[in-house]
Amino acid sequence: MTTTLLKVEDLKVHFPIPQAGLFAKPLPLKAVDGVTFEVKQGETLGVVGESGCGKSTLGRAILRLIESTEGKVVWMGEDITKLPAAKMRAKRKELQIIFQDPLASLNPRMTIGDIIAEPLASFYPRMSKAERRAKVSAMMQKVGLLPQMINRYPHEFSGGQCQRIGIARAMILQPKLIICDEPVSSLDVSIRAQIVNLLKDLQREFGMSLVFISHDLSVIRHVSHRILVLYLGKIMELAEGQSLARAPRHPYTQALWSAAPIPDPEIEKNKQHKLIRDDMPSPLNPPSGCVFRTRCPKAQDKCTSEVPVLEAKGPEHFVACHFPD
Repeated sequence: MTTTLLKVEDLKVHFPIPQAGLFAKPLPLKAVDGVTFEVKQGETLGVVGESGCGKSTLGRAILRLIESTEGKVVWMGEDITKLPAAKMRAKRKELQIIFQDPLASLNPRMTIGDIIAEPLASFYPRMSKAERRAKVSAMMQKVGLLPQMINRYPHEFSGGQCQRIGIARAMILQPKLIICDEPVSSLDVSIRAQIVNLLKDLQREFGMSLVFISHDLSVIRHVSHRILVLYLGKIMELAEGQSLARAPRHPYTQALWSAAPIPDPEIEKNKQHKLIRDDMPSPLNPPSGCVFRTRCPKAQDKCTSEVPVLEAKGPEHFVACHFPD
């Protein structure tokens, strides 16, 4: 039986936005609004959605880089949402993150050897410099970097190499879960494929779980065991990856998948596109009922008054829609 490492229960992250006027109350910006899911050992959960739908906020809230407003993040059976700072720091050995911008996430004043070794210095202060250097060299080789590069600085590397440095830093403690926050969005296509395949190889070797955040549907489909579709901070659909790609049930998911290019000119030319009308509403003033109803071609009166519940519509296939296909 596969072990469940992470459980997220009704997680909400609301940011108070000040309004004009002396006595005006701040409005809550609902970046994440009641999200529930779990991640099993060795699994990759893909998180996909438009820009501004709450993907990165969700990832940071799981790690408590952003504090949640309500809900729980249960890590290996323990609720970590209210843990004191010292106890939470100890958990960070098992929870790591890879950032979107590889160069901006690296300290330009440190060599890459020091950058990768920094987690070891923090959590294992008694480890000798020689031991740290040996571990760093071994991890550099695993991520495709030459050990003789250990004394170079980040500006001497390409974007793809900088992301490999970020992966090595995240992997050096051999964590159980890594949040990948759009780790390939700033890279070109060929380098993107190399980084994705590297992450899959490391996952097979070390058995860690991944929460892979991206707006690139082809990447999400390639790496994910299950896919979570987010819109205005709410889950629209959650299902096994290939099943969701073959037969999406929610109108929003269908529109997203129809917009993804197919690497076959004939199929791409003849496929039917399902366009989404208008722009995404502001999370400061989300629509009543179903948050997608203002852009949904199937919207009816029920969608205005009732919030759809995420319900099973097939084996391991959950949809939050009153009228799913």
